[in-house]
Amino acid sequence: MNPLRIVLADDQVMIRSGLRALITAEPDLTVVAEADNGEQALAAAREHRPDVVVMDIRMPRLDGLAATRAIAADDTLAQVKVLVLTTFDDDELVFEAIRGGAAGYLLKDAEPTDLLRGIRLAAAGDALLAPQAARRLIAAFAAGGSPTGPTQRALGLLTDREREIVALVGRGLSNHEIADRLVISPATARTHVSRAMIKLAARDRAQVVVFAYESGLVRPGRSG
Repeated sequence: MNPLRIVLADDQVMIRSGLRALITAEPDLTVVAEADNGEQALAAAREHRPDVVVMDIRMPRLDGLAATRAIAADDTLAQVKVLVLTTFDDDELVFEAIRGGAAGYLLKDAEPTDLLRGIRLAAAGDALLAPQAARRLIAAFAAGGSPTGPTQRALGLLTDREREIVALVGRGLSNHEIADRLVISPATARTHVSRAMIKLAARDRAQVVVFAYESGLVRPGRSG
């Protein structure tokens, strides 16, 4: 099995060196390129077609959010996932990153195991949000009022079972956890998630999480 291919984008050399050492110590991960600004990150994504770009936010020339949006908008990079890794614990940045196409959002003070898990989850089409980021994302929806028209129209595309599945994804459940909750096989859960993502035109589970809250399928503060 080929290792997952990673691009590191951060304007601090020491940060990149530390990340490279951490990642390359794992037999299933390899770093194929580094970038010290958003333009280089976008160019590296187009040249190397990595599985995951680990993306800082504050970078010169083109910031990480703009680079993330550019990667998400490029149909030829549909398989490239972006994991935002930043020092900024800010609700607007979390929302903008996920909206822009990021598959996850972690803070640089996260445990190394969380970063490695985040890379693997992003490559697999899953999502990982730092606990602080998840709380802020939920709070943003709590203050956001009623769902928007386009979201309501998208909701109408889903079957009752798919709505149930999307709500569970929104609460952070994995495919195996969804399968246990609904007493179905993990393969069936994965199929339902995939069909819902296609209908919602979602690149990854992170965008399904956003949709679940935006559409009202999950209410902030509601228990699972």
